[in-house]
Amino acid sequence: MTALVTAQRRVVDGTHVEVAVVGGGQAGLSISWHLTRQGVDHVVLERDTIAHDWIDRRWDAFTLVTPNWQCVLPGFAYDGDDPDGFMGRDEVHAWIRRYAASFDAPVVEGVLVTRLREAAAGGFEVVTDQGTIVADQVVLATGGYHRPVLPAVAAGVSDDVVQVHSADYRSPQALPEGGVLVVGSGQSGAQIAEDLHLAGRQVHLALGSAPRCARFYRGRDCIAWLSDMGVYDVPVQAQVGGLTKRESTNHYMTGRDGGRDIDLRAFALEGMRLYGRLTGAEGTALTFRPTAEASLDHADSVMESIKTDIDRFIERTGVDAPVEPRYVPVWRPEAEVTSLDLREAGITSVVWSAGFRADWSWVQVGVFDGGGVPTHHRGVTTAPGLHFLGLPWLHTWGSGRFEAIARDAAHVAESIAARAGGAGRAGRADRSVLAEKAVAAG
Repeated sequence: MTALVTAQRRVVDGTHVEVAVVGGGQAGLSISWHLTRQGVDHVVLERDTIAHDWIDRRWDAFTLVTPNWQCVLPGFAYDGDDPDGFMGRDEVHAWIRRYAASFDAPVVEGVLVTRLREAAAGGFEVVTDQGTIVADQVVLATGGYHRPVLPAVAAGVSDDVVQVHSADYRSPQALPEGGVLVVGSGQSGAQIAEDLHLAGRQVHLALGSAPRCARFYRGRDCIAWLSDMGVYDVPVQAQVGGLTKRESTNHYMTGRDGGRDIDLRAFALEGMRLYGRLTGAEGTALTFRPTAEASLDHADSVMESIKTDIDRFIERTGVDAPVEPRYVPVWRPEAEVTSLDLREAGITSVVWSAGFRADWSWVQVGVFDGGGVPTHHRGVTTAPGLHFLGLPWLHTWGSGRFEAIARDAAHVAESIAARAGGAGRAGRADRSVLAEKAVAAG
């Protein structure tokens, strides 16, 4: 395999670059590919190692929810032998690292960016734990999931119970013996509950309002249908609710074992205990709202509405597709359970699937709204030369998927080139290049 870097790069204090990219995941590498092709002097600063989140924040049995054929980054498509399958955690990590190696991305690993501020003479000062870089333009490609969220109710749970966030969950074997309460039924919560259930653990799941989607319908993966229908290409501004769509929750399904539905009702028939929204905890005594049935009905209604849209697309386009009966609920709660004692139920651990919170406190540039949310149009901000990339719903629903990250990166690259504008390549060649100033570590 091609070496990842020709020499271990490091930050040289006081260096000037045309573009500094913060974040060495798929988004940062995608913009780096464009800048490399354009001959733009740039550096990618990564606080850990390339694509580390795929290893550090996913469980052992994690698989993509999107099929492998959607794994397309600029100049680099999925290169395995199962395009309709779903790569696992380690495969995704290795694939992204091969991408970085394919064009010798100028990544400096192990560098923490502690502050970004506008420079007095123009451009930006990128302050790191190894020195300060001056950049004409900056791309923030750190994603939007920075800090795991633990709800306030977690503080009330007894110290005798092991508590982990979904980002720290690894496997059923890593938790103490006994029952497990999973709080949250979004993509991660539903898949972790499935992982525990398949391992034979007694699972208790507190449901939220997340929707679900069928894995397959009328002979194809639903994501293939939705892709053909252009659903992932609709700009966020054109969505119902406009920019508020960025707060929506993704549908739960799984790519495990070749892909299938996650039917929580079927799991309940097999012994999983389902509850409504968790509202309180005092020691081992928990309380829930009686919302389990409503949550299941809502998830199913969204799934069925997606099928209706697919039916209409098939009818409108004349596509030859087999007819498939609609889903019929296989289980309903006889009565809502609103209280639970963890000790009496034999529950020894809780997995909190409560999402993440963005942390932009280190960015001292006025491009945020009153709630601290980045303001931008397709990643381009009102601060000249400052861009975002890799945010969910940056431009479309697809912005959270590899394929659309590539499209978003192309747009940001165009913005960078337009701003760089008048400077000729000869002038740029005279500027110091971080990669050339880098020295071998040690």
